[in-house]
Amino acid sequence: MENFKPYKAEIKARGQLTIPKKVREEGNLYEGETVSIIPIGDSILVTPKRLELDEARREIRKIMKASGVTLEALLEGLEDERGSLFVKTYGDKKV
Repeated sequence: MENFKPYKAEIKARGQLTIPKKVREEGNLYEGETVSIIPIGDSILVTPKRLELDEARREIRKIMKASGVTLEALLEGLEDERGSLFVKTYGDKKV
């Protein structure tokens, strides 16, 4: 899954979240499958297989190394992306 395009989804009243079809298809996520949800700071990682924390860290490290992204760049990029999404959603007003 090389596409890093953000998708929007709404969390329903009982905490249910629908993963967009394209993401499910690319991630090989099927109905009835159990996923792991791992909190990472103020983000989450959803994975179709059970990952222990150490294994999740190794997988994230591999992805970052393969893409040449540093932790600092990743966190900065997340901050920039959140800022961009905030402006798109709420406008350019600062609180």
